[in-house]
Order: sequence, then C-alpha cells, then structure tokens
Amino acid sequence: MGVTIVATGPADDSSNSGSPSPPPRALIVTVYGLYARQSAGWLSVASLVELLARCGVDEPSVRSAIFRLKRRGLLLAVRQGGVAGYGLSDEARVILDEGDRRIFGRQRATLGDGWVLAVFSVPESHRHHRHQLRSQLTRLGFGTVAAGVWIAPAHVLDEARALLTRHGLDHYVELFGARPAGSDDPAALVARCWDLDRLNEQYRSFLDRQAPVLAGYRRRKRIDPGQAFADYVGALTQWRRLPFLDPGLPEAVLPGGWHGIRAADTFFELRDRLAGPAADFVAAICSRSAPDPDRSGTPVR
Repeated sequence: MGVTIVATGPADDSSNSGSPSPPPRALIVTVYGLYARQSAGWLSVASLVELLARCGVDEPSVRSAIFRLKRRGLLLAVRQGGVAGYGLSDEARVILDEGDRRIFGRQRATLGDGWVLAVFSVPESHRHHRHQLRSQLTRLGFGTVAAGVWIAPAHVLDEARALLTRHGLDHYVELFGARPAGSDDPAALVARCWDLDRLNEQYRSFLDRQAPVLAGYRRRKRIDPGQAFADYVGALTQWRRLPFLDPGLPEAVLPGGWHGIRAADTFFELRDRLAGPAADFVAAICSRSAPDPDRSGTPVR
C-alpha cells in the first residue's frame, strides 16, 4: 500500500504543550492495540523502532519498554520468517478486546437506567485479593458509596461480571441492580461517590493538548500520514485511560463546566480524520520488514 508523504510539520506547534508526553510503554500498547491485531498480533522490532521514532521515542527507550512489557507477560518474543519481533500474549489480546468496548464506545447512562451495586467482603487472610478487587472495580469506573459498597451505571453490569469472573474475584462480590429510594439528589450522590473534580481536570488536560491538534487538522487540506500516525497514537494514548475512570455517568448529574463531552467529541473527530492516513503509514513501514512467508514463526528464547 503506497503512502504519499507531504512535507509538512506538526499539525500545530502547540500540540506538544501542556501535559507531558506519554511514556514509551503506553505508546507501544497503543500501537499494538491499533495495528498488531491486523497482522496476527505481531510486529517486527524494526517496525516498532521506526514507528515509535515518529512519536519522538529513541531506539533504546523502545527496547527497554518492550522488555518491560515482555516481563509483564503482555508481549512474546517471536521470529516471523527470520525477522525478530514481538507478538501479543493471550492475556494481552483479552485486555485489548475489553478495552476496545470502553475506549471506542460512547455509552452514556440516563437516570432512568438505574445503577449496579457491587457489595463485597474479603477475608483478612485474602487481603491481597481485596486490593486486586478494588483495582478492578476502579478500572470499571465504579465509585465508592462506603467500605465494601461500590456503584456504577447499570450498563456496566455485564462488563463487571465478566471481568471479575476472569480474575477469579466473583465469589467475593454480589452484584445488585439498584434504584434510588427516597428524595436524595442523584447529583449529590454522584459527587460523593466519584472524584469528579479530579476527573474533570484530566479531561481538561486532554483538551489542552489535543484541541490545538484538531484545530490544526481542520485548517489543512492535505495530511502527512506520518504526522497523522504520531498525532493519533498520542491522542489515543492520552484518551484511553479516561473512559475507564468515567463509566458514562448520566449527563443530568454532571457538574457545570464539565469537559468530558467536549473531550470525547475532540477525540472521535481526531480519530475520524487521522485513523485512515495513520493506518496507511503503518502498512508502509511494516512492509519494509515483512517476514519471509516461506519461514514459519518461531519463539525467541
């Protein structure tokens, strides 16, 4: 697949201001999530080094980050047709598939949908599972009602059940569908259970960095695929944590000055504009170090 490189600079010089650049490990996870699953979960080391260079990451940092991801069991060293590279582990594929539903979805609850309560009790002898359970509930976007009682919009129920079961934590938790009883203000309940100020600040940081990038692309008639790749990977890497912190709370209970909806609009417009040119760029880079089809993939010990 051919790529025409347009001799232009970044979409906007202010796109690198504000929040710090994402760490190399996070960028590599984004690259694998976007592109490796289209190539049997595998990317060559040479391709990764060249792709991450477009994101401002040098080769030693790429190799160090790969080593850490391999040590965590997310990447597996495999040669494909004599070419050194890394493939996704089964665990990494599951995590990425689960992440897609949250990161690229825009599900927003209404007050009429109700809530799901997670009520749990973990024996002191299994306290390490208590920490793991809290981490997974946080990952799902649950807020805290009280010790051992967490809450999320009702649409999180199936996702919560599947994730807790996969991690062997389901026997500590009872999940209940719930609706408020009495006259409590639902906005006050949400404000008590979620740290909305902190979340709103993270949305604002996303906008500070990515809104100028989008404004630059809106002014352009032609797009440099390499720059589109770098900007899309950077935007997605910054964005993908936010939908896990915000489970799609009802708009009616969100405070004034909420940045989340505009942040989502910004991300998805960037995706619409950049995903195609970025994919073309990756295809061109990966074709340069494509493995020999006559040689099968072998693990690297």
